[in-house]
Amino acid sequence: MAARSVVQSVNWQKLSSGLGLSAATVGSIKAFRERANNAARKVQSLSEQNTDIDFAHYRSVLKNQSVVDEIEKSYKAFKPVTYDVNAQIKAIEAFEAKAVENAQLTAQKVDIELQDLQKTLDNIKNARPWEEVSVDDMVKAAPEIEKKTEDMVSRGRWAIKGYQEKFGDLSLM
Repeated sequence: MAARSVVQSVNWQKLSSGLGLSAATVGSIKAFRERANNAARKVQSLSEQNTDIDFAHYRSVLKNQSVVDEIEKSYKAFKPVTYDVNAQIKAIEAFEAKAVENAQLTAQKVDIELQDLQKTLDNIKNARPWEEVSVDDMVKAAPEIEKKTEDMVSRGRWAIKGYQEKFGDLSLM
């Protein structure tokens, strides 16, 4: 019963879409939810079935009483097989521990990514307009631009490969 309330208390929508989990993790969660729901439905339908057998009714209907006696004797002697599920429980707990570990690693990665994105957003918000940025400012920010430009000029290249195809010819000639 406790497992049923745990499964029902999980916000599946938030878990599968709101945490930024990988597609494989979301697929595993959806598969688990489906298996849990199918198992719950099967347990519910089986628990609603009547398990009592009316042997007196069969004795009154059938002529061969010895068959009914033999079946009743076998039914009363039947002992269901008990399975040791500790191995499966340990496997499930190991899977759960791995899933929790993966979720924590994912959460850490997401937090780091969010911090980087927040820094980038702050830089964008606090940046000067392009009209106020000079060539010297660009060289300070990205020294490789000056090196690349000097290299191109020293080789006699005055145009950047693919520029005209992308932006068109802006000359007035």
